[in-house]
Amino acid sequence: QVQLVESGGGLVQAGGSLRLSCAASGSIFSINTMGWYRQAPGKQRELVAAITRGGSTDYADSVKGRFTISRDNAKNTVYLQMNSLKPEDTAVYYCISGPFTARIPTSWGQGTQVTVSS
Repeated sequence: QVQLVESGGGLVQAGGSLRLSCAASGSIFSINTMGWYRQAPGKQRELVAAITRGGSTDYADSVKGRFTISRDNAKNTVYLQMNSLKPEDTAVYYCISGPFTARIPTSWGQGTQVTVSS
């Protein structure tokens, strides 16, 4: 089993920045992809960003150019640098990791709240 521990969420004004961190532990041998999902009340859960061990990345259209995902393979840690934050970015952000079953991540973090005020 993989455990994911998130940190870095909080309250920030529009235009500001936050950096989320997620440390993986446990059965990490099989982890290739790590990333972030988010969900706001009443809205569909969506993939924000993902990154493979080799550095290949994928972003939601809504965050391209503003968010950057990175990882430290030696520390089994993934980061999400969020710049130029907008109120629309307000959501609970969940760290995720593979392996995947039917394209669904096996492991999920507890979630961290990101609130962007206007």
